[in-house]
Amino acid sequence: MSGLDISKLRFVLFDWDNTLAESRSSLVAAIDRVLAGRGLPPWKISKEKRDRNLSFKDNFPRIFGADADTAYEEYRQIYKSIVPKKLTAFPGAKDVLEFFARRGIKMMIVTNKERCLLEYELPLLYDRNRFCNIVCGHEAPADKPSGQQIVYTLKDYLSPEEISPQNTWMIGDSPQDSTAALDAGALPVRVHRSIWDDEAPSAGNIMYFSDFKALLNALRLAKN
Repeated sequence: MSGLDISKLRFVLFDWDNTLAESRSSLVAAIDRVLAGRGLPPWKISKEKRDRNLSFKDNFPRIFGADADTAYEEYRQIYKSIVPKKLTAFPGAKDVLEFFARRGIKMMIVTNKERCLLEYELPLLYDRNRFCNIVCGHEAPADKPSGQQIVYTLKDYLSPEEISPQNTWMIGDSPQDSTAALDAGALPVRVHRSIWDDEAPSAGNIMYFSDFKALLNALRLAKN
C-alpha cells in the first residue's frame, strides 16, 4: 500500500454504522427480538435473505414480507431503547476527527440509515458541529452503493467533475462505501471488518486499515 497524501485533501465523508459508531451489537439485539416475536430464525440466519446492495431498512420486505412496516416500527422502538447503553465510538475515531479538524478539512456523514435514528444516536458520541453536512437514507437520488449519494452530499461544495481521490475521501467499513466512493470519483478508505463480514479488499485503489488507530498512524506519516 502506498502512503497517504493529504496535501490536497478538502473533504472527508464518513459512513456511520460500524464506522464512526459501533452499532452492530444494538442492531442484532433489536432485530433478534423482532424476529423471535414472529417465530423467525435469528438475524445470523435471516440475514441471508437480504440484498447486500440495499440498506438494512430496505431489506425488511425481503425478511418480513407484508409485515415489513410493522416489523420495522417495532425494531425502531426496541433499537432506540437499547442503543444508549450499547453504542460506542471505535478506539481512535475521535482522534482521527480531531486530526482532520486541526487541518481545516471539512467532514460529513453519509449513511443509508434513516435520519430519525441517526440524529438520535449522533449526540451520544460526537459533537454535531464536527460535521458540516449529513445525508441519510432516501435523501439523495440514490443511496450507497451508488455514488449519487456522495455527489449529493457535496453538491454545495464541489461539482461532480471536481470530485477526485486527492480532494475527497469516503471512509467506511463496507463494500457499499467503497463502491460509492469509486463511482463518485473519491478515494475509498476502508476501516474495520465490514458488517457483512467481507474480506479486506485487494484492489489497489482502495486503502484498507484494520482500525482507526492504524489509519491515524498513517495520517501522521502522510504527505502534507
